[in-house]
Amino acid sequence: MRIYIADDEEPARERLKELLEDIAGELVTSIVGEAKHGLEALEALPASGADVVLLDIQMPGMGGLELARHLAGLEHAPAIVFVTAHDRHAVEAFELNALDYLLKPVRAERLAAALRKAAASGPAGREQLARAAQAPREYLSVVERSRIVLVPVRDILFLRAEQKYVTVRTREREHLIEESLVALEKEFAVPFVRIHRNCLVARAAIRGFERAPGADEAHWQVVIDGLADRLPVSRRQWPLVREQIAAK
Repeated sequence: MRIYIADDEEPARERLKELLEDIAGELVTSIVGEAKHGLEALEALPASGADVVLLDIQMPGMGGLELARHLAGLEHAPAIVFVTAHDRHAVEAFELNALDYLLKPVRAERLAAALRKAAASGPAGREQLARAAQAPREYLSVVERSRIVLVPVRDILFLRAEQKYVTVRTREREHLIEESLVALEKEFAVPFVRIHRNCLVARAAIRGFERAPGADEAHWQVVIDGLADRLPVSRRQWPLVREQIAAK
C-alpha cells in the first residue's frame, strides 16, 4: 500500500512513519511522499501513485478537507484518512458522512484498521466531502493531464452551466469543470448571485446593467468588469438581482 503523508508538523509526520514501521508485520506499506501544507501536497500527489493519503485537517494555506475535495477529481483518486486533534465539529461531520479519521495521538492498531478500511472502501465521494466541509473552498480545481490546476474563487467572474459541464470564466481564460451549478450556488451564495437559470455572476465583478438591444424595458444584461460580452438576466431573476445588488 502506497502512503502519502500531509501534515504541517514534522513531529506528527515522523510519528506516522514510525507507526507504519510498527505495523509492517501485518500491513506492508511504502511512503511515496510527504508534504507540510495542502498546496505542496496538491502539486506532488497526483504523480506519486499514492493509494492512501494520511491527511491532517488543519494546515496553513489549504486545509485537509479542501485538499481532499480537489483530489477527488482525479481519475485515480487516492483514499483519504483524515488525521486531527479532537475537534468535535469535524469528528461529527466525518461520522455523519462515513469519512474515516484518526485522532491524535494516533495509535498503531487504529492506524492499521483505518488503512485496511481505506483500501477496502476506496476514495471518498465529492458529495460526502462537500457535506463535511466547514467552509466554502478558496479554489475550484481543474484536472489537466493528471495535473490539478487551481482557479482562485476570488478571480472567477462567472459560472455558467453548459450541458454536463460548468464554464468557469476568469479575466484570462475559461475552464470546464464537472460540478453542479446548484451545488456551487449553495456553496458560494455570498460571493455569487444567480442571474439566469444557467449562470452565477461574482457580485464584485458586476459594474452595472444595460437594456438588451432591441428588447423591452424588462430585459436586462449584466456588465462584467473586464469583459466585453454582456450576460443576460432572466426576467424571473431580474427583481432579485436588482434588489441584491442595490443592497451590496
